[in-house]
Amino acid sequence: MGLFLFIIGIIGWHVGLYGMFRKAGIEPWKALIPLYNTWLIVEKCNISKVWFWLQLIPIAGQFITIWITIIFVMHFKRFGLLHHTLTVLVPFFYFPYLGFSANEKWHGEEVVSKYRKSASREWIDAAVFAVVAATLIRTFVFEAYVIPTESMEKTLLVNDFLFVSKMSYGARIPGTPLSFPFVHNTMPFTKFTPSYIKEVQLPYKRIAGFTDVKRNEVVVFNFPTGDTIINEEGYLSATPYYDVLRLTYNGNREKLFAEHEIIVHPYDKTDNYIKRCTGVSGDVIEVKNSYLFINGQPAFVAPGSQTEYVVETNGNTFNEDFLKNDLNIDVDDSKGQIKTTQKAGTYVLNMTAEETEKMKKQPNVRSVSRYIDSTRGYTFPYDDTNYPWSTDNFGPLRIPKKGDVLELNAKTIPIYRRLISVYEDNKLEEQNGKFIINGKETTTYTTKLNYFWMMGDNRHRSQDSRFWGFVPETHIVGKASLIWFSWNNGPRWKRLFNNIK
Repeated sequence: MGLFLFIIGIIGWHVGLYGMFRKAGIEPWKALIPLYNTWLIVEKCNISKVWFWLQLIPIAGQFITIWITIIFVMHFKRFGLLHHTLTVLVPFFYFPYLGFSANEKWHGEEVVSKYRKSASREWIDAAVFAVVAATLIRTFVFEAYVIPTESMEKTLLVNDFLFVSKMSYGARIPGTPLSFPFVHNTMPFTKFTPSYIKEVQLPYKRIAGFTDVKRNEVVVFNFPTGDTIINEEGYLSATPYYDVLRLTYNGNREKLFAEHEIIVHPYDKTDNYIKRCTGVSGDVIEVKNSYLFINGQPAFVAPGSQTEYVVETNGNTFNEDFLKNDLNIDVDDSKGQIKTTQKAGTYVLNMTAEETEKMKKQPNVRSVSRYIDSTRGYTFPYDDTNYPWSTDNFGPLRIPKKGDVLELNAKTIPIYRRLISVYEDNKLEEQNGKFIINGKETTTYTTKLNYFWMMGDNRHRSQDSRFWGFVPETHIVGKASLIWFSWNNGPRWKRLFNNIK
């Protein structure tokens, strides 16, 4: 339906210009030639030629083209807000009316030069400009982002408000250009209504190229396996579709589709996630007994990062003031930071390294040791036979980089299947142990993109690459750069205007 409307819009726009050109004294067939038609409008309306070239700028140029057509409509003595609104929203209906209605005629530059705007119209024009400018800034320069979960605590806290720099890695051209402004993937005041038309898609491209994400930077990106979601309360990206398909429905898509509402997002409209880039293209990543290693060396540990520790006590309870003031744990709402175990007097607490040292000094504490999650079968690449990994004992695994030649066999295909078929948009077939890519049998695949490994600083509270694998460069949104506001039952004044490290 969306594609049909798009085609009708293109046809209507050009047919309308055909009639308008004839009335303006321009050979009407020239209206049917893209770009050349706006060049002729610029000439006819005595608009600076600079504006013609500026309309070639991706995304921003669309707004300039709209402005040029508004000037053209003004030469038909149509200055009212209604007429200009029709020009912006439904030109495929309004232009044919101007071009072929006997009641409309070309008046030329003289009538435009005599026109004076009212005060209200000046305000409306200013508001339109503000919307356009804000849209361009949000798309290409920076965007405000709020931390929704505890996956980055205590580096970033829930309800930290951030500025995300889109320019740091090269501003990405929207892959889905037809969408409601100022929102991401759902309409305002709704949870489940898409805010975009996905039938029109642009190829992946960045302005000024892609500058690689650096190791240990905090990055906002589109959730890689969020392309398909269960569009219902309690699911979305919190309970990913692919996890439900694998663990609950044992791969039975037909049954899942019959029982749930499914939506497929374009890659740039999946939910935004924020994590630390712990591994870049070409790195070998490994987690051993909950410690992260990159290329065989201990990885950077952010000062505010948290993990779970097993705390054995002598049976006496913790001092509530200590929990609140030293560990920042709200004893009335600890968000699961204190868990009981089957062993009396032993607890699992989620703490930073600094907090752990304070815990060791408590009189009721006998020992503090890192908690090791050994549960297998639910981490990437979901092949417990070949990869018997858990969140705390994972890898080693090499992160692919552009130009890598990947060997394809029964053991490697679980790691690379999604990379080949989804992220790099190939048709992958597997027949009797053989691999066919785009109709050709092969035993190797050469990557087209760079990939990254993202992990939350709150290691036992983070849905990250350990669960869904690599993040392709296409999904990188920007670099988290500044906390401009923070709230928790009131402003967190000490966090305002802090740089993100």
